[in-house]
Amino acid sequence: MPTEVSMPPQSLDELLVHLRENFATLSTQFQGGARYLLDHPQEIPILSMRKIAANAGVQPATLVRLAQFLGFEGWQGLRELFVESIRGGPQPYAKRAKKLVRESGSSRMLTEMLDAQHRNLDLTGANNAESMPQAADLLSAAPNVYVAGFRSCYPIAFTLHYVYRLFRPTVHLIRGDAGTLEMELRALTAKDAVVVVSFAPYSQESIRVADAAREAGCRVVALADSTVAPIALHADCTLLFSIDSPSFFPSITAGVAAAEALVEQLLAKKGKGAIKALELAEGQLHQTGAYVPARRG
Repeated sequence: MPTEVSMPPQSLDELLVHLRENFATLSTQFQGGARYLLDHPQEIPILSMRKIAANAGVQPATLVRLAQFLGFEGWQGLRELFVESIRGGPQPYAKRAKKLVRESGSSRMLTEMLDAQHRNLDLTGANNAESMPQAADLLSAAPNVYVAGFRSCYPIAFTLHYVYRLFRPTVHLIRGDAGTLEMELRALTAKDAVVVVSFAPYSQESIRVADAAREAGCRVVALADSTVAPIALHADCTLLFSIDSPSFFPSITAGVAAAEALVEQLLAKKGKGAIKALELAEGQLHQTGAYVPARRG
C-alpha cells in the first residue's frame, strides 16, 4: 500500500505523471478515480464532482479521499490544477478575432506573426530532440502505419502521409469520409503503428482513433500540443509542437515542420531501399503527367 503524499503536486503535468507512475499501487477504488483523471483531463474543470464520480464508477467520497491521499485538502484543490491548465489555454477564436479587427492595418502584424512562428519552431525542435528518433524507430518497425488528423490538423496528417508514402507504400491515411471512420479503424492490427495529430480543443475523432488503436494493440505516436493531451496520455511516444499565434487561430506551422522532420528521419533509417522507392515514385509521377514538363533551351 503506497504512503500518502505529504506535498501535493504543483502542476497538472506533475499530478498526471505521479498518477501514471503509481497507478498499479493504488487501491481499486482509487484506480477508478485516477483512471478518469488521466483519460479525461479536459472534463474535470467543467463537470461537477458527482458527475465525474458517476462517470468514473466510484462514489464522490472516493474522489475526496483520493485528493487528500495526493496531499490536497480536498477535491477542490486537486480540481484547481485542471482549471489552471485551461486558463492559460487558447481563447475562443471569435474573441481573438475581435482583437485583430481593432488592430487592423497595424504594421506590427506581419512581424509579430513571423516572430511567433520562429519561437514555435525553436520550441518544437527543443522538445523533440529525444522523442523524434524514438518515433522513427517505432514507425519503421511496424508493417503498416496509419495517420490521422482531423479539421485543422488534417494538413499536418496529410503532409506526413503524402511524403512518407513516396517511399513507403504501406502508409495509410485515416479520413473518416461519409461517416466511415469505424470501418477504417477495423483494419488496425496489433503489429501496426498509428500517428494521431491533434491540439486543443481536441477533436472527438482524434480521440476515437487513439482509443481504437490502443484497443487493437497498436503502437501509438501522438503529435500534439501537450503531454497531457487526450491522445498523448497513453501514447507510446509523443511529439510536441507549439501552436502559439498572434492571429485568431492556432498555428500549424510547427506541426507541419515536425511531420517533415519525422519523415526525414524515416527516410534516413530506410537507407538505400527508400532511395530506390523514391526514384520509382518520382519516375511514375513524371510519366503520368503529374508535373508540368521542364522547358528546354
